[in-house]
Amino acid sequence: MVAILIFFAVHWYGSLFFQTFFLHRYAAHKAFTMSPTWEKIFFVLTFIFQGSNYLSAYAYGIMHRMHHAFADTEEDPHSPKYSTGIFDMMWKTKTFYAAIRNRTAVIDPKFTVNVPDWRAFDDFASNNWVRFAWGALYVLFYIAFAPAWYWFLLLPVHFIMSPIHGAIINWFAHKIGYVTFKVSDTSKNLMPVDVFMMGEGFHNNHHTHGHSANFAYKWYEIDPTYQVIKLFNLLGIIKLPKKTVTATAFMERKKVASMV
Repeated sequence: MVAILIFFAVHWYGSLFFQTFFLHRYAAHKAFTMSPTWEKIFFVLTFIFQGSNYLSAYAYGIMHRMHHAFADTEEDPHSPKYSTGIFDMMWKTKTFYAAIRNRTAVIDPKFTVNVPDWRAFDDFASNNWVRFAWGALYVLFYIAFAPAWYWFLLLPVHFIMSPIHGAIINWFAHKIGYVTFKVSDTSKNLMPVDVFMMGEGFHNNHHTHGHSANFAYKWYEIDPTYQVIKLFNLLGIIKLPKKTVTATAFMERKKVASMV
C-alpha cells in the first residue's frame, strides 16, 4: 500500500510540477529564462515524470497563450462558457492541442514567438506506442505492489493525469473560488494554500499578472512551485527577471494604458 501511495504522489506532483514550471510558466509565459542545455534537460524530465501523459511544450505554450488572449470567448481553446460540460471541454482541448502539435492548425505567428520547440523529441515522446509502454509499466507496478484489487482503480488517473490537472484548473477555477482582481473573464482562485495544484489554483491572480513567476499574491497565499523556482534561480539553473512587477502595479499599468 505504501509503495502505491508513494508512486501515485510522485506521479501526481512530478507531472504537475513540470506542467506548471516548464510548460506553463516557462514555455507559455517566459516568466524566467534558462540556457538551451537546461531547456533540453527539462524537456526530458517532463517526459519522465509525465510519462504516458507527456505534453508538448510547443503545443501547450501556444494553446495557453491563446487561452489568455481569448479567455471566456468562443476562440478560447477551453472555456466552460462554451462547453456543455467538463468532458466536452476536455475533448475540445484535446482536439485543439493535437491540431497544434501536428501542425495542422493555422496559428497566428504572434502566439508562436519564442515557444520552445523540439519537434523530434515531441514526436518520440507523443508516439502512441511510447505512451502505451508507459501505461504498461504503471500496470506492472500495480501488479507487483497493489495489496488489493481496488487499488487498481487509481490506474485510469495515471493514464490521463495531465488532462485531469488541466480540467481542474480550466473548469473549476472558472467556476468556484474567490476573486482578488476584477478581470474581464471568470477566472478565480481555488484555495489560499494551493498544495494540491502547486500554485496553479491561483488562477485569478495569474490572469491578472500572467508573466509573473509567482502566482500567489495575498500574504496568506502560498505558491509551492515558486519556492522551487527561487531555489533554481539561486542555483543558476534559471534566471528570474531582476525586477518583478507586482500585481497591483500591473493593474495600474492597465488603467494608464486604457487611457491612452
